[in-house]
Amino acid sequence: MTREERTFTREERVSGNLSRASMAFVLAGGRGSRLMELTDRRAKPAVYFGGKSRIIDFALSNALNSGIRRICVATQYKAHSLIRHLQRGWNFLRAERNEGFDILPASQRVAEDKWYLGTADAVTQNIDIIESYDPEYIVILAGDHVYKMDYERMLAQHVDSGADVTVGCIEVPRMEATGFGVMAVDETGRIIDFVEKPADPPAMPDNPDMALASMGIYVFRTKTLVDLLREDAEDQSSLHDFGKDIIPRLVKQGKAVAHRFSDSCVRSGAEVEPYWRDVGTVDAFWEANIDLTDFVPSLDIYDRSWPIWTYGEITPPSKFIHDEDGRRGMATSSLVCDGCIVSGARIDKSLLFTGVMAHSYGYLSQAVVLPYVTIGRKAHLNKVVIDRGVVIPEGLVVGEEPEEDARRFRRTENGVCLITQPMIDRL
Repeated sequence: MTREERTFTREERVSGNLSRASMAFVLAGGRGSRLMELTDRRAKPAVYFGGKSRIIDFALSNALNSGIRRICVATQYKAHSLIRHLQRGWNFLRAERNEGFDILPASQRVAEDKWYLGTADAVTQNIDIIESYDPEYIVILAGDHVYKMDYERMLAQHVDSGADVTVGCIEVPRMEATGFGVMAVDETGRIIDFVEKPADPPAMPDNPDMALASMGIYVFRTKTLVDLLREDAEDQSSLHDFGKDIIPRLVKQGKAVAHRFSDSCVRSGAEVEPYWRDVGTVDAFWEANIDLTDFVPSLDIYDRSWPIWTYGEITPPSKFIHDEDGRRGMATSSLVCDGCIVSGARIDKSLLFTGVMAHSYGYLSQAVVLPYVTIGRKAHLNKVVIDRGVVIPEGLVVGEEPEEDARRFRRTENGVCLITQPMIDRL
């Protein structure tokens, strides 16, 4: 029996053999321009999230926790900080245990003038590396979303259905799906149409108020995908993109099946609803981070049964100092990471990443403060996102005068101010 003819019994699927026979290919080359200056120096998957993690850690952790031990990450836009993070935090997978972790920058491997042209082309240019691992199945992942998902369940559905491709989908209110690629499905879950950003999204057969939007997660048998990609590479009219070319083609000419995120979402007892976020705007990024300060947050990052793996920087404990009226180091309803010193400042409903220094008489409210920021004395900051390494000058006030904030910083429609060091330097 040849490799491509192999079938898995139900017992093998339940035992995790599907994951061990699979590879995860993470697409992490995009800038994420709607995050504005946050992605001036780093790709969107490398943006910090949740105190200790980067956005890409969620897709990688899902793969690892699902039992997938062979992982490739394709990078392109300003990839240095992302590659450094991957090298430091994800170098524990070992070839001698039939594991693998490959970082695949766009490197003109196909032609001297050819970088990754699209999501499908990023995989096409690395077919030889994929084939060297000889995986039975391949899971294509976007590296820029925040969620917890067991890919083993999606793999099992793919095998059971006999599909050419299985597409991960989230259920969203129908009229909120206008910004997504939306699946029209029949009663069996087979995709009968794929519509990109429709004005009138097709409804789910069992719930007319909801629609199925693509998560950018696809499962293929590896041989099927390789054949499709090689044909696509020869098509001069193709954009070489999964969402624009590969998936629509399979919907029309093959068998494409939808997998509902609710069927494989990983939830602890504290999480009521399936959680998936595209933190692709400054407002969405700020909101998702601030949500973690809730008494019962929508995303449980404390779930030890499904850990979010990341690079563990060696830092000292956080410290809170001074105990005088008006000068008391304290934090309420906040997350404060290692290495922070709250020196006579007050922190309320905020998230402080590693190594933040907040000086006396300062006040932070609803602030997302990235690593190694210094907050000067008497600074009062409300509804802000502060980029890594920024030095906030003494007495700076943000969040009280909208017009003044918009003149100095990047202020969103929802009143969130993004602050970077070049903005501070221009004051």
